[in-house]
Amino acid sequence: MKRFKGKAIYQSDGRAAEYSAWACNFYTGCSNNCAYCYCKRGVLARTWSETPKLKTCFKDENHALWKFDKELKANLPELQKHGLFFSFTTDPMLPEVAPFTVSAINFCVKNEVPAKILTKRADWDVLWNKYTMCKSSDIKRLIAFGFTLTGHDEFEPGASPNLERIEAMRELHKAGFKTWASLEPVIDFSSSVDMIVRSMEFCDMYKIGLLRDASHDKKLLKTFVRFVYCMQKKDRKRIKVYFKDDLLRQAGICREELPENCVGREYNMFNS
Repeated sequence: MKRFKGKAIYQSDGRAAEYSAWACNFYTGCSNNCAYCYCKRGVLARTWSETPKLKTCFKDENHALWKFDKELKANLPELQKHGLFFSFTTDPMLPEVAPFTVSAINFCVKNEVPAKILTKRADWDVLWNKYTMCKSSDIKRLIAFGFTLTGHDEFEPGASPNLERIEAMRELHKAGFKTWASLEPVIDFSSSVDMIVRSMEFCDMYKIGLLRDASHDKKLLKTFVRFVYCMQKKDRKRIKVYFKDDLLRQAGICREELPENCVGREYNMFNS
């Protein structure tokens, strides 16, 4: 079956599908300027910049929202089932783009489509309160806030510090939102473990992956995986963990060997 690929919304494949079956990109470029960013290489390398720019397929933001609404409604049953991820080609909560992201998320909420946000920013709470028009409990039922946590601020010079992201996660979880963390890339195991220890009381799910094409010691990888899932088993919340395929492959571990709280890519945190 042919995958849907619209101007704003599309079906993910490959490594991206491990984050979400459906995704939305409005902008390319990002002022976080992370040293490890995959967008700086490959097909986006020629157009990449530290300033987010609206994709050239859109005339302006009004046109982008019109196309988004049209594509959303054309795929509504699938999007209501799987949710929509924001985004792979920029940080959707950068100060420059957050108001527009919130406008799109309002469309999602009004159409009962779960929205999954992944950000390295903790400075958009005022914008969220200002631009979010869906004030009902649907917001908390249909939105999950994710934060990338590496423990290495020096590799993410334009982003909010990791500890500020963790504090933002704490506040969002306290307010009743679902929260999750992306531990990708794992730059070093001790830093990733520290990020988990600092956030596990208010994080509902972790997605953990490695630097692309990085070389890792298989014994250390196995120890890391074993430590993470044992730590989650002891937690009263039974936090869910998704180890990405490349990590398990390099560790020599089959997904079927992992305990119950280690989920597969089909897991839907909105139905948990």
